[in-house]
This record gives sequence, structure tokens and C-alpha cells, in this order.
Amino acid sequence: MSNPTDPRRRRFLTRSLLATSAVLLAGCDRLSRSDAMNRLFDASKALTQRTQRLLASRESLAREYAPEDIAPSFRANGTTNPQDEAYRRLAANGFRDWRLTIDGLVERPQTFSLDELKAMPSRTQITRHDCVEGWSCIGQWTGVVLGDLLAQVGVRDEARFVVFHCADRYRGTDSYYESLDMLEAYHPQTLLAYRLNGGDLPIANGAPLRLRAERQLGYKMAKYVMRVELVESFAHLGRGRGGFWEDRGYQWWAGI
Repeated sequence: MSNPTDPRRRRFLTRSLLATSAVLLAGCDRLSRSDAMNRLFDASKALTQRTQRLLASRESLAREYAPEDIAPSFRANGTTNPQDEAYRRLAANGFRDWRLTIDGLVERPQTFSLDELKAMPSRTQITRHDCVEGWSCIGQWTGVVLGDLLAQVGVRDEARFVVFHCADRYRGTDSYYESLDMLEAYHPQTLLAYRLNGGDLPIANGAPLRLRAERQLGYKMAKYVMRVELVESFAHLGRGRGGFWEDRGYQWWAGI
């Protein structure tokens, strides 16, 4: 009898399960979004999420690269120059008056200046950004580990998701927001980043603070983060699906 923990068998199971879910996901865009097809799509999404969680441990890391792999210029995605008046005032002052608020289902709501975040223990990682539009780019990110911040504010037991509220309104529409579950929020590579490729984070890439969740597709990595809210559900947010693009039909689970 084969050993289920054998590495070769494990790799085979991984490829098989991911291939099955990929076929289901790829076919859905070509078919009408009937109730039956929506159920199939949701089932395939759940399979993909369960597969990753089954085969990747809580601490498994996204690949990290060498300095020579860093792209000469990191491509910006989404909004590149927010026009919100409050944000423009903060940017004009070098973000000296900017504050990050962490509240919601926490024991000790707090605010942090950019200097306070930079004074905390940091992590630097060279990772690849994978965009749902089909391009990728490798960059070096430095920031505070989100789990360290959550430890400071004390997460309440009923909290299930971390929501990131942002300063930008994509193409003048609703305010951008995104969310992660607690497992991804506490992952050691999940950062609130304030540096890119050794310099201060540019506005085009999300200054002064952006999310890096390296096991997720790019649309999950919110830019221009102003507030972090711990919640039990998404019912009071946007259209109730957990993110700006999710409210417009993208899937909430974007693990890679």
C-alpha cells in the first residue's frame, strides 16, 4: 500500500486536485451564470481553497527571490494617484500627519503614525506580484508584520476577517477595500509595507502603506491603507462580498 505521506504521492495529489479545480474555474466564464453554474463555480472555488489549506501548512511561505531578480521598475496596478482631498493633503505633507487606525473587534483600538510603524521590528522579502490580468513583477518589500500589529491590539475571539479600508476610489467609484481571513492575516509574509526596492513606497504603488499578502493574487493587496478593521462578517461592507472587486464579481478566495 502506498504511503499517503510520501512526497511523490503528495505532489501527485496536489497537481491532480489543482488541475481539477482549474478546469472547473476556466470553464465558468464561457457559460451563462445560471444558478446551477454559480453553484458549480462556488464549489470549484471551495475546492481550490481547501486544496491549498490541505496541502500547505499555516507557515508555508511563498517563494522568495534573489536581489538580482528584482525588476528595474515595479509595475503599478489599479489606482496610481488617488484624488481624495484628504489623501492629497496628507501626501503634500509627506504623510507626517497620516495615521493608521486599527479597530473593530479588538481589545485595544489604536492609531499609529508612519514613524511609529517604521520603528517597529520589520521584515524584508523579495517576492513576485501576480496580477489577475496576466502579468507578474518581482520586488523587494519592507514593512511591519501584520500579525505583530494584531498582537498589540488584541484580537477578540469572534473576529473572523481583517478588512483594509483604503484612500482611493478606483475610477471615481466606491472606496477600495479588501479583506483576509485570520489565517492569511497571521501568515509571516503578510506585511503592511512602507518600502519598495529599498526606498519609500511611491504613491503609484500605494504610499504610505499597502498590504502584501504573498499567497494571494494582486487584487487582494490593498494600496493606500488608512484603516484596518476586525469583523465577524462582511454584511455591513460594500455589497457584502468582502472586497471592491469581489463586489463586482471576482472571487473572494484568490490564493495561488
